[in-house]
Amino acid sequence: MEITKMFARKGADVVAFDLKASKEVEDYVTAQGRKCQTITGDITLTDNIQKTVDAAIKAFGKIDVLVNCAGVGFLEIATESTEKVWDLTMAVNLTGSTRMALAVGKTMIEKGGGSIINMASQAGIVALERHLAYGTAKAGIIQMTKQLALEWGQYNIRTNAISPTIILTQMGEMNWNNEKGEAFKKTIPSRRFGYPEEVAACAVYLASDAARLFNGANLVIDGGYTIC
Repeated sequence: MEITKMFARKGADVVAFDLKASKEVEDYVTAQGRKCQTITGDITLTDNIQKTVDAAIKAFGKIDVLVNCAGVGFLEIATESTEKVWDLTMAVNLTGSTRMALAVGKTMIEKGGGSIINMASQAGIVALERHLAYGTAKAGIIQMTKQLALEWGQYNIRTNAISPTIILTQMGEMNWNNEKGEAFKKTIPSRRFGYPEEVAACAVYLASDAARLFNGANLVIDGGYTIC
C-alpha cells in the first residue's frame, strides 16, 4: 500500500493488482491527481496475470514500472514442513512473481524498456529458523532478478530486487511487537525493524533515473543484519 501511495505522490498512474480491491488506495491515488485502476485476481493463475497486463496496456499504453510484491509468509520448522505451505509459498512468492515479471517484461521489450522491482527478503540471503519455504522462495526471487537483468539489460530493462528485514506493516506489528521481536532487534546492528515507507522509498529510487545503472542488484535494507 505504501509503495502505491509513494509512487502516486511522485506522479505515477497506478494499476493495483490484488486479491481484494482497496478503496483506501484508490482514493489516495486519485487525491494526488493520478489515475488508479484496480484489478482483482490471483497471482497464482496465469490468466489473471495476463488479464492484468492487458488491462494496464489498454489503459495507459505501456507499463514503465513493475513492483512485484505479492507474497505470503507461513513459518514452519523443517521437520514439520507441509506440502500445503511449501506449494502455496512457491506459487505466490516465486512462481507468480516470476510469471508476472515475464508477462510485463515482454511488453517492456516491445515498448522500449522499463524497470522491474522484485520484493525479496533478508531470508533469501541468510538462513533463518522456520523459514524453509519462505527463504527458499526469496532466494529464488534474487536469482530470477539476476537472470532477467542479464538477459533483458540489452532491451533497456532494469531488473532489481529489494531485500528488507522485518517491516512493521500491520502483519509485522502483529507478529513482532512482542518479546520475540525485542530479542530479534538485538541481533540487528541498527537495533530496529523497518517501516513500509522505507521500502517504498527504495522502490521509487530503483524506478527512477537516479538508479539507471542499477541492474541485477539486490538492495538490502536490513539494518546490517546480514553482515553479521
